[in-house]
Amino acid sequence: MDVFDTDGHEQVVFCQDRATGLKAIIGIYSTALGPALGGTRFYPYETEADALADVLKLSRGMAYKNAMAGLDLGGGKAVIWGDPARIKSEGLLRAYGRFVESLRGRYYTACDVGTYVQDMDVIARETKYVTGRSVEHGGAGDSSVLTAWGVFQGMRAAAEHTWGTPSLRGRTVGVAGLGKVGKYLAGHLLEDGATVVATDVSEAALEWARTTHPEIQLVPDTTALITSDIDVYAPCALGGALNDDTVPVLRAKVVAGGANNQLAHAGVGKLLEDRGILYTPDYVLNAGGVIQVADEIQGFNFERAKLRATGIFETTRRILHLAGDEGVPPAVAADRLAERRMAEVGRLRSIHLN
Repeated sequence: MDVFDTDGHEQVVFCQDRATGLKAIIGIYSTALGPALGGTRFYPYETEADALADVLKLSRGMAYKNAMAGLDLGGGKAVIWGDPARIKSEGLLRAYGRFVESLRGRYYTACDVGTYVQDMDVIARETKYVTGRSVEHGGAGDSSVLTAWGVFQGMRAAAEHTWGTPSLRGRTVGVAGLGKVGKYLAGHLLEDGATVVATDVSEAALEWARTTHPEIQLVPDTTALITSDIDVYAPCALGGALNDDTVPVLRAKVVAGGANNQLAHAGVGKLLEDRGILYTPDYVLNAGGVIQVADEIQGFNFERAKLRATGIFETTRRILHLAGDEGVPPAVAADRLAERRMAEVGRLRSIHLN
């Protein structure tokens, strides 16, 4: 691959510390709106190429997510290549923190798949450019709390658009993944009067559901979930949940979930549209988490951050209305709005200040 063939990214940084086993890639897609913000994913990719492809896709998505969330922050992401259960250590995390610090504030990191608030506390011993820290260390804590809240708000807007009422009461929602986000989302849905059907590959997550919410109907796998008689499908695990195999058998009328990069490829949006399934753009709905950690940069206030995350309801409504007016899929409408904001606000940086 051509090293400059990075989908328009401003900067891609490869980081290695042999002593701790650290192999990380930091992708900065855009700083048009401000410093790039995005989490660190710790994952055992099959190949280096897979790790690079993921960080490029995720960092680009963060630029659009931060733009649509109304934040004055650009888009970035990082991946640490390896199995966190085997190689995660204090030394590795602190070595990674040194690399983040070396970027001098062009990139702020936070939690993602395979990293947690406790890891951010360790990384913060080497860099000030980290958010998502524990409450005990002055941070915002678990960002999945407001991620799930934002997904719920976007789902309410999709329900209003589809069935005329901003409530999931009486609807059946299929949640794929009862992890950090899915479990909170399930709780909001049950409180709203929805029926929840769910699945997860983790036995611990399933046991949590049996113990905490026995009213959740558990099914063996994602195939069983998407072929169930559900109204809404909520992918809340890894990306690529919507593909050439799953869309043809999906029975839901709405897709609204917390996972990143839910469409396996760009053509999946057209497949959903052809089947009359409303897809609410993932990066719009799951922006509650980045809103939460972004608020931490200036001194965290949960109520302020939650109020902003609640605004995902209105943002989703705006996107769905624009999609209808312009005759394009919601994902295209969201991209247009994000690109417009990056261009218009980013242009202001050309106005020189002494």
